[in-house]
Amino acid sequence: MRPDSESIRITRGRGGEVEVEFDGAFDSFAADVLRRAGFLFEPSLRGHWIRLPFDMGEEWENEHATWAAEMLTAARYRVDLDPSLRTPPSDAAPTTTSRLTRTAMTAQPPPSTAARRPRH
Repeated sequence: MRPDSESIRITRGRGGEVEVEFDGAFDSFAADVLRRAGFLFEPSLRGHWIRLPFDMGEEWENEHATWAAEMLTAARYRVDLDPSLRTPPSDAAPTTTSRLTRTAMTAQPPPSTAARRPRH
C-alpha cells in the first residue's frame, strides 16, 4: 500500500463489529500495526477479514480503533476512522499510562496492556 494514495477505513459494522477495509492491497507494516492494536486477521473469500475481537465492550473497541488510527496516521497512512469509534482527546481519556510521556511510535504500547501476562 502506498500511504500517500490509498486509505484505510476503520468502521463499526452492522452487527457492531469493528473492522478494517483497505483501498487496494495492504502492506506488512500496516498489518503489524493493526495486529499490535488487537485486530485479528481471519481468512475469507475476498482475502482477509480484519476485525477486533467480539464482545470486548465499546469502550475497549473504541480505544483500540483510535490507537490504531493514530499510529497509522503517524506513519503517514490516510486513515478514515468512523466518528463513533473516536475516543476523547488523550489528556481526557482515563488510561493507566499517560500518552503524553510516550514519545516514539515504537515505544508506544497498545491500549490496555495491563491485562496481558508478561512473557518469560
